[in-house]
Amino acid sequence: MTSRRQTLKKIGGSVATVLPKTMLDRFHLEAGDEVLVVETDAGLLVTPFDADFEEAMAMYTRGAKKFRNAMRELAR
Repeated sequence: MTSRRQTLKKIGGSVATVLPKTMLDRFHLEAGDEVLVVETDAGLLVTPFDADFEEAMAMYTRGAKKFRNAMRELAR
């Protein structure tokens, strides 16, 4: 895993950083692409946004809530 120190810059009412071209190329990202920012115990995780994955996770979340008791029984 590559890490790189970045500086946050104020742009209007927002704050942004610039990703180096090598990282953009490695993750097949370009200007205008969406990324997902996740808060973790270790800090922020920035990952390419995948609409199919997001839809699958939403379906899982709905199913996990609906069948919570059944899943607990099956886990025994």
